Amino acid sequence: MSDQHPKAPRVLVSACLAGIHSRYNGERKALEQVLDLIRQGVALPVCPEQLGGLPTPRPPCEILAGRVLNKDGQDQTAQFALGAEEGLRLARLFGATGAILKAGSPSCGCGSIYDGSFTGRRVPGNGVFAALLRAEGLAVMDEEQFLKHLGGNTP
Repeated sequence: MSDQHPKAPRVLVSACLAGIHSRYNGERKALEQVLDLIRQGVALPVCPEQLGGLPTPRPPCEILAGRVLNKDGQDQTAQFALGAEEGLRLARLFGATGAILKAGSPSCGCGSIYDGSFTGRRVPGNGVFAALLRAEGLAVMDEEQFLKHLGGNTP
């Protein structure tokens, strides 16, 4: 590999966008454009919820009044905070300068998250992981923003 070419920026990607069995409901949401970045060696899949110790599948969670609650009313804030910190640690090890994260997620939502009522309504806000990455200076976008940036259709 020649040093004459600039090094491509490195990014974290939500593991579910890489087709990894990590979403709360166990489904996969692979995007070919994300898989391409991984194949190029410039993207690292991460699931902060799994890194925080939550199983897959798991009850859905949403943020309400600054706390992460699952649909059964259990407070999962500590697990989400731990997962965000571990994800940040991976970002630093990988040399990531940005992230492409799952829209609406209580971990990864960027600019819009579900409102805590479990009715599908979104409100302005960021997930726990996305907020931490942004506070640390990483450029963060969700897959909808990423596809628009590429000129593609949103999923």
